[in-house]
Amino acid sequence: MTENRRELESSIHVTLSKGSTYGDYLHLDELLAAQQPLTDAHDEMLFIIQHHTSELWIKLLLHELDLAVKLVRGDRLAETFKIFARVAHIQRLLFEQWAVLETMTPSEYLQFRDALGKASGFQSYQYRALEFVLGNKDANTLQPHQHDARIHAELAARLAAPSLYDEFLRWLARNGHAVPHDRLERDFTQPYTKSDAVLEVFRLIYAEPERHYAAYDMCEKLVDVEERFQLWRFRHMTTVKRIIGFAHGTGGSSGVGFLKQALELTFFPELWDVRTHLAAPTPR
Repeated sequence: MTENRRELESSIHVTLSKGSTYGDYLHLDELLAAQQPLTDAHDEMLFIIQHHTSELWIKLLLHELDLAVKLVRGDRLAETFKIFARVAHIQRLLFEQWAVLETMTPSEYLQFRDALGKASGFQSYQYRALEFVLGNKDANTLQPHQHDARIHAELAARLAAPSLYDEFLRWLARNGHAVPHDRLERDFTQPYTKSDAVLEVFRLIYAEPERHYAAYDMCEKLVDVEERFQLWRFRHMTTVKRIIGFAHGTGGSSGVGFLKQALELTFFPELWDVRTHLAAPTPR
């Protein structure tokens, strides 16, 4: 009878020195020591790990989207398409992991909720950076970060920088599309406002996708990003509703009501509006 084990291959490294291991490379001591529950409640560990992993995935989203912005600015649009494929998978993971948190009941959450104090996901500076790079600009959202000069300065710089959508509009202008100047040079700290002229640019692109295929493909990739972001927002709101109902959030917000308002926000308004203004091509 064969033993139920696998023999180690002789080539596998088993004699290791400090500083050269898997754990050392990933700084696992620091990473795994970061989960520090404040109570004895069993589900507080789930809550912490859920948010730690979300922050790690958001860090990767920012890493990818920052490169996408840089590539669009450098007229390397096609190179962003691989990035958006990866972004799609990251967003799906962020969406699906709400299901893990939803296994926590209201009673289980109440066992440690008071320990959170005023802490809230609204205070996530990485999430704020993500919204800024996608175009949801609001200077008021810097206020929770006034106590940390480094983070506040980083977010302020992102607030003032062109978003991914702004850079795409500039790319369109450089490639012969009639994007108005007031959409190309503006105060980027302010929320983007819709433009009929930009809407017409997208109408023409969608009317002749073969002629403008790179732009057309980019439009759809941006819509994909926003749709998945909205699904994430909706799932977040639903998870909160399931666990705390309509109680106020720990950060002081109205909770579900405040999260619901976010569903009305849009990153790329003309890309959604253009669908209403398209007509079937004339038969030849």
